[in-house]
Amino acid sequence: MEKILVLDFGGQYDLLIARRVREQGVFAEIKSYNAITLDEIKKSGYKGMIFTGGPNSVYEKDSPRFDGGILNIGVPVLGICYGHQLIAFLAGGVIESAGSISEYGKTELCADPCALFENVPEKSVCWMSHTDYVSALPAGFRAIAQTRNCPCAAMADEKRRIFGVQFHPEVTHTEYGGRILRNFLFGVCGCKGDWKADDFIGRTVEKYKKELRGKRVLCALSGGVDSSVAAVLMHRAVGDGLTCVFVDHGLLRKNEGDEVEKVFRDMFNIKFIRVNAQERFLSRLKGVSAPEQKRRIIGEEFIRVFEDESRALGKTDYLVQGTIYPDVVESGKGDASTIKSHHNVGGLPSVMDFEGIAEPLRELFKDEVRAVGIKLGIPEALVMRQPFPGPGLTVRIIGEITEEKADTLREADAIFREELEKAGIRPSQYFAVLTDTQSVGVMGDARTYGHTVALRAVSTDDFMTADWTRIPYEVLEAASRRITNEVKTINRVVYDITSKPPATVEWE
Repeated sequence: MEKILVLDFGGQYDLLIARRVREQGVFAEIKSYNAITLDEIKKSGYKGMIFTGGPNSVYEKDSPRFDGGILNIGVPVLGICYGHQLIAFLAGGVIESAGSISEYGKTELCADPCALFENVPEKSVCWMSHTDYVSALPAGFRAIAQTRNCPCAAMADEKRRIFGVQFHPEVTHTEYGGRILRNFLFGVCGCKGDWKADDFIGRTVEKYKKELRGKRVLCALSGGVDSSVAAVLMHRAVGDGLTCVFVDHGLLRKNEGDEVEKVFRDMFNIKFIRVNAQERFLSRLKGVSAPEQKRRIIGEEFIRVFEDESRALGKTDYLVQGTIYPDVVESGKGDASTIKSHHNVGGLPSVMDFEGIAEPLRELFKDEVRAVGIKLGIPEALVMRQPFPGPGLTVRIIGEITEEKADTLREADAIFREELEKAGIRPSQYFAVLTDTQSVGVMGDARTYGHTVALRAVSTDDFMTADWTRIPYEVLEAASRRITNEVKTINRVVYDITSKPPATVEWE
């Protein structure tokens, strides 16, 4: 299988780069700059390498670096932003602070003819985000693009097939970013683009057939897309050795527990156990308001419940989780900052009764998980289901969690989803949030002091970035009217119009 190495220097968009590569049918593998050696890279047979961006300046003493020999092993390289500057630095160029001419946002790019800009117009729009720039090119390189403030917006050493771009081709704001990446993959690296979901399924099933032969495996099933696909995939690998445990922590959406149980009992011949643990989770969360603490409590309690079920079933060797790539990057890795700990990554306790954890979807994006689910024969209604975080309503209730708050939010959330579905509007993700704000209202000529609910809907193709959805006012009005009429403790509804970034999709 042909592979592209995405060498991560602490950028938040490393996964987005990998996803853009995979969209072209080429498998991208992310490695932190300090987790792989030059010798390992030489032996791995990569068709090409992409150096990511990052928050550092290359001339700082402790900035992420790599062995300069990486530019001389005959493998094509594309550097993006910090990666572009690092290539110049390693090759003997000069990088300086851009000072007052730093660029951020959409910028006009003037490109010269070359392999990287094949079929890209001379002038187009790119997305810039930098405070440093390459002020003097290394020997053997030439500038192949410029902007008004950046004389070296891209550079090339065509003899060694090494390219650098100061802008970000991986983001949708760069007009011809997809074309530029395709040019690198197929025109420069000579890739064929033959990576498919079928290949992933076959390789993953064979991998776990070997690794877990004779093992008893427990799957942490939430009923969401990720854990459902992980369960069916692992069932192919270990068969009756798999038992799915669905933990109803009392923080699910309306009727969700019953729906999950029905689907897995009726459609799949998989061992299924439902654990009703509402009291247990609410007890642990009592008095806790800090988002990260809530996530860690949920993560630890999940594991403890699974351990209890494992002991009841007899010795169980492995725990399966539906962890996917965005979970990992947002929980922090390498030099990337932690955005939030996911209950199944940063929230895991350090000591567990399991021999190991299997995460078959850890390298996939949400859209890839859905594609795998369809290939596995999982009903489209389940595969295309609304994403729901593992901690459930915990991260949609701001402040302390109580049963009353959970019940209130469940009703408001159900109404909002019903109104959007009735209107035929299907954003990528949509839900209600119970804020920790109460406000004065008036109902039936009487003063009220009730909860404020925020409605959230976003559109995205990768969940690494997202735009707020423009829902028609009449639909929002219908949802607001029903929520304030039907949910007695709510007297105010607001709509969140913040994109990601600067916000995340969830509130906590």
